[in-house]
Amino acid sequence: MGSLFRSEEVCLAQLFLQSASAYSCISELGERGLLEFRDLNPHVSPFQRRFVGEVRRCEEMEKTFTFLQQELRAAGRVPGPCAESPRAPAAREALRVQDQSEQLAQELREVSRNRASLRDRLRDLRQYLHVLREGQRFTSLPAPLGSPPRPRALSEREPILDPSLHQHLERKINFVAGVIHPWRVTAFERLLWRACRGYLVASFVEMPEPMEDPVTGESITWVIFLISHWGEQIGQKIRKISDCFHCQVYPYPESEASRTDTITKLHGQIQELSVTLEETEKYLAEVLDKVAVALPTWRVQVQKMKAIYLVLNQCSFDVTKKCLIAEVWCPVQDLTQVQDALRQGSYQSGSSVECFVQRVPTSESPPTLIRTNKFTAGFQSIVDAYGVASYQEVNPAPYAIITFPFIFAIMFGDVGHGLLMFLFALWMVLYEDSPRLRQGTNEIWLTFFEGRYLILLMGAFSIYTGFIYNECFSKATVIFPSAWSVATMANHSSWSSAYLATHPLLTLDPNVTGVFRGPYPFGIDPIWSLATNHLNFLNSFKMKMSVVLGIVHMGFGVVLGIFNHVHFQQRHRLVLEFLPEMIFLLALFGYLVVLIFYKWIKFSAADSRVAPSILIHFIDMFLFTSNAENLPLYPGQVPVQTVLVVLALASVPVLLLGTPLYQWCRQRAPRMVRPGAMGPLATGEQEPLLEGQEAGNSVNATTEDVESGGHGPDAKHSDFAEIFMHQAIHTIEYCLGCVSNTASYLRLWALSLAHAQLSEVLWTMVMRNGFVGLSYVGGVVLVPVFAAFAVLTVAILLVMEGLSAFLHALRLHWVEFQNKFYVGAGYKLCPFAFAPDTWD
Repeated sequence: MGSLFRSEEVCLAQLFLQSASAYSCISELGERGLLEFRDLNPHVSPFQRRFVGEVRRCEEMEKTFTFLQQELRAAGRVPGPCAESPRAPAAREALRVQDQSEQLAQELREVSRNRASLRDRLRDLRQYLHVLREGQRFTSLPAPLGSPPRPRALSEREPILDPSLHQHLERKINFVAGVIHPWRVTAFERLLWRACRGYLVASFVEMPEPMEDPVTGESITWVIFLISHWGEQIGQKIRKISDCFHCQVYPYPESEASRTDTITKLHGQIQELSVTLEETEKYLAEVLDKVAVALPTWRVQVQKMKAIYLVLNQCSFDVTKKCLIAEVWCPVQDLTQVQDALRQGSYQSGSSVECFVQRVPTSESPPTLIRTNKFTAGFQSIVDAYGVASYQEVNPAPYAIITFPFIFAIMFGDVGHGLLMFLFALWMVLYEDSPRLRQGTNEIWLTFFEGRYLILLMGAFSIYTGFIYNECFSKATVIFPSAWSVATMANHSSWSSAYLATHPLLTLDPNVTGVFRGPYPFGIDPIWSLATNHLNFLNSFKMKMSVVLGIVHMGFGVVLGIFNHVHFQQRHRLVLEFLPEMIFLLALFGYLVVLIFYKWIKFSAADSRVAPSILIHFIDMFLFTSNAENLPLYPGQVPVQTVLVVLALASVPVLLLGTPLYQWCRQRAPRMVRPGAMGPLATGEQEPLLEGQEAGNSVNATTEDVESGGHGPDAKHSDFAEIFMHQAIHTIEYCLGCVSNTASYLRLWALSLAHAQLSEVLWTMVMRNGFVGLSYVGGVVLVPVFAAFAVLTVAILLVMEGLSAFLHALRLHWVEFQNKFYVGAGYKLCPFAFAPDTWD
């Protein structure tokens, strides 16, 4: 897992790759995911780089794969994931993949085209068959009931309609038959009537079976039409109108014998086409089977191949054009693995010369690398959302593993609610390897699943704080006997029956012997849930608890700054920053914590009425005064408070001016000049090591740096005004932040109170109503009441209140805690890796 408390040491290195083995070496490094490559050709267009042809070939193959995948989806098949990750293909294997994929794509195109044409032809034949069948019904209708029998119209000149209605009986009757979309029938019929009124007879009927629309692919019930007309001009009009409405017109034989013949031929053609189409479907299924088996592997191979060539485009050639040079960020502990990967890549390519890695000095800030696992990843994500840690800065994540769930639990303390949350997270943890949970598409669900260990700890800590508050779904539990005795109070008081009848509220006096037997063993005494001053008692307790925990949390953040000062060799900050900050915080707010604990220890329940107010004492401390009505907590309290305020005020100018004056004195001190530094390098001349690279662009700027392995003299002089301004902002922010941040921690009290009151209201307004009836009817009513109570508990108290407490805990860590020591101005190390979870 690496170091979680501080980012790992990362160095800049150069890879020297032989041209013949560069592809294999980059492939091996991608499999291991160890390095982040830097672009050595930032000013070169992507279309002018050396391996642009190979990248284009990969993109062409990806286009072919996209076509194959679309064909699979059109056939109702979903290509599965690649079972095992194949390695990047060699050049010869890549050509084979390209040829096979193009061959399969060409076969699919031809077979799909043939299948489409066969389907269109078969649909046309079936439509034609239905047109002829329905047309026979129109042209051979029986005579109406009660009319004299009339022979059927066997002659092509015999009219269909009643001869008494027409004057042109000797004219030839022609037919136009076809199919039309059902949405266009009304408009088609209206236009025919207006354009050819009196010279046609149109009949419409729905097709017996639905067929596919060639345009939309939907299955619709077409409408068959048969139009009889007189004259060629009318026929031309009808055909033009049919074309305008995208009708499919079919030839309609005039004689019944011809129509019977045509129907018989259509049956034979349909049968032959059905057999041919079935064989085509089988062959298409075989081709799709081949694609489904090979496509996932091909896609992964080509993606890796493209990634390798994109990395090679970031490299630069040396002056001999025989070696590729790459600059990478590499964890120091992985340098041996990098060399082993280069050796393995050289061996696979058959090169006789091994590639190698060389560490080079740099003055740039390296990227941040913090290795995580499935447990720590959620907590690290919370920290990274605020800002990625600066290089080798103290990482707040390991401390947040404890503090974040605990602060959340202070606001969410309830045994029942915490247990539900804990069981939900435990279910996700136990079945975390299930593909059904991991491969969900809901973004909210994936967020919960990635933070399952965080939710698990939040639920466990909520159970703990729920026992402290003695609340389980807002009801108190009697784990130990109460420390308050009502029987003793009744025996030693003048409570009579008349007194009890007139006084519904009774007061327990702790000064009576035996009434109060000492503190409750763990948490809040359950008798407080019956008291009318229950809320006042909890308010006082939770408010003081919030202040104490907040000041301890902020003080811990200031202490963590020591590790940054020591690690970065800034020991002057221990005296000029850490010491004034701790004096200011402890002299004021640390003293407040001491007063809270001192008052808890000194005053018991018996003499609590005469206990002084800490708030008034704290206000008088800043005013350098005392209040005669508010008794002191201890002798000599006023002088002690005066000294503490003076110390706090005196630490402010030290914090403000200490670091700027120290830096100014260091800048004015004479610098030691290294002997023998005269020469061309002393004048700032730089010799570029890589071809096409300007001086100053590469981090190994001079050959002297590379040969000696050291850094050149630091010529950066910080301006005193800039340093002073930065320190002034820090001082103002810290001093005012101590006050505002302490008040900000009171949200622990407010959110805890709100959660407890919402839980109590939900129990009183919903669940308690189910216990009214004790009969069988009451048992039946209890079922829907409990269902409503459960739904509201999950929706309001678990989801909404849980999200609210989570956001407030997040703010307390980001602003109040991390602000004391964490800069978060770094950037992550993004290794070149084929696997997405390289560092997990």
